[in-house]
Amino acid sequence: MATINWSENGSSHFARWHSENSAPVPRTVVVVDDRTTARAAQRTAESGVAMLWRGDFHVARRLVQDLDRRLRRPAAEGDITEQFHAHRAARAARSQLLGRVLVLLDEDHALSLPRAPDVREACLNAYGPATGEPLCVSLQELLGVLSAQQWHDRGVEVPALGARIHPDYGVFAPVRGEYVDLVAEAPLPGPSPVAFDLGTGTGVLAAVLGQRGARVVATDINPRAVACARANIDRLGLAERVTVQAADLWPSGRADVVVCNPPWIPSRPTSALELGVYDDESGMLHQFIAGLADHLNPGGEGWLVLSDLAERLGLRTRAELLERIAGAGLSVEARYDTEPSHPRASDPADPLHRARRDEITSLWRLRAGTPAGDR
Repeated sequence: MATINWSENGSSHFARWHSENSAPVPRTVVVVDDRTTARAAQRTAESGVAMLWRGDFHVARRLVQDLDRRLRRPAAEGDITEQFHAHRAARAARSQLLGRVLVLLDEDHALSLPRAPDVREACLNAYGPATGEPLCVSLQELLGVLSAQQWHDRGVEVPALGARIHPDYGVFAPVRGEYVDLVAEAPLPGPSPVAFDLGTGTGVLAAVLGQRGARVVATDINPRAVACARANIDRLGLAERVTVQAADLWPSGRADVVVCNPPWIPSRPTSALELGVYDDESGMLHQFIAGLADHLNPGGEGWLVLSDLAERLGLRTRAELLERIAGAGLSVEARYDTEPSHPRASDPADPLHRARRDEITSLWRLRAGTPAGDR
């Protein structure tokens, strides 16, 4: 168990240390309050010293916002691939410094600061039951926990379902409805097919398939995602049609339709929270393509939902994707494309705006064997 220690009012204090992005325990901690300016906080953070906040909660939140603005730098020059790597590196460095503003949760996960909200339910959902001892976390992380709880309570409206999906902390929220629409509109092979949804996350695609009449087995390696998907499937009344399992990727047996929406960017995630977006060396994508033929019923299809953003960032080529598909004994039956509708696609201040603006998300219908025109 990692422990953090600091001196306060002439006494030594200890608490459990927790970091969702596996940040190391700070070696040096000083106690700060409302008198601390963003400039002073920046100097302290850049010196490698963490700051345990003992002042007003809203002042602390503004401090982190001000510190974030001070740490932002102009977009890097170079080609789009260099810009992407520089953007990722700058964001990781900024997050590391912002993470040096700390708060202490009480034995029951309460936050005993002036004007602090009740954070206990959000912390329970993110961290699990309180252990009866204080827990030290970064304020930046706690703000993310609170934001995730709001997403969970409010839910994300999914027009293709006619309902809301409620994401849990650490589970990628289905805020980009265009890829869900692709799965909702692609033709199913038969009225009641067996379907697999690999890496189900919140269960949104499994729910869409279940509503369309499929009998679905949904899998995920993330225990948070498994619990989240089961809760959403139960809430939507689809438990008789959709089963959620914990698995590395593949369930047992074969299916008529196998859906996979892998992380779109082949880059190393910096925390568990980024696993829904980044996948080092495209491991999940490659595992899906390599195993698809062995998990399809005769005449079955694999539906690969994939953005071309990685191609536009110079991280993967279309030729590499097609070669891997052909090398696995698969052919492309059809492909359906859609353009992005999320806000970042129209934000010129985003350093990767050009790539996001031109991005295309596709549903690739894959089958085992050669294309029909080549037989």
